[in-house]
Amino acid sequence: MRPIDLSAVVWRKSSYSNPDGGQCVEVADGFATAVPVRDSKAPCGPVLVFPAGGWSSFVAAVKGGQLNG
Repeated sequence: MRPIDLSAVVWRKSSYSNPDGGQCVEVADGFATAVPVRDSKAPCGPVLVFPAGGWSSFVAAVKGGQLNG
């Protein structure tokens, strides 16, 4: 995967995030093939970039309760 420019992205938290700000991840939309993800408690920290298909499968598994355990 090629590097992507994250300098102007808008980050968003999940609607399921803790309102107190703990243990949240943020994602940046707008990339066709990738989903940048970061820790909301460390906005200047590292960013993980996942392939869009892999992220979609992960989210579906979480929503479907397949990762409880």
